[in-house]
Amino acid sequence: MRNPNHADAELLLRLYEMRRDPELRRARQWFLTDFKPSGWMEIKLRYLSHSDEDRHFRMTTSYWEMVGTLVNRGVLHAELFFDHTGEDIVTWERCKGWVAEARADIRATYLYQFEKMVEAHQAFRARTIAAYTKARAPRPPASSTKPANKSAKKK
Repeated sequence: MRNPNHADAELLLRLYEMRRDPELRRARQWFLTDFKPSGWMEIKLRYLSHSDEDRHFRMTTSYWEMVGTLVNRGVLHAELFFDHTGEDIVTWERCKGWVAEARADIRATYLYQFEKMVEAHQAFRARTIAAYTKARAPRPPASSTKPANKSAKKK
């Protein structure tokens, strides 16, 4: 994988600015706290109705699909992004229960980039946690390399 560069940092900061937008912030908060559908049909009937909830649903899912596309296509350095966030994983957990139905209803690739990014993020976390744990593990004391005490043999 290539090293992150200044353009990656600029894009990461721009995405953070977008997340700070008051409307997107309300949408993400709603998605993570109040949005509790029983399945895709409920989403279609209740939430996709040109309401605030509709806007919040679409803003949140499209934001993460866009970020997933940028990360998956290498426009944004994946590990740089993964190092600073976890909201994508939490948000995807809210989608897992209904995304298969949505894909069957809308299109097979609905939220595919988002899902693929979260899978890569979880694999990254597993690798970095394992490396961190290994690096922090207590090391056994070094074996003594001192020569045996020869004076004990003299009497």
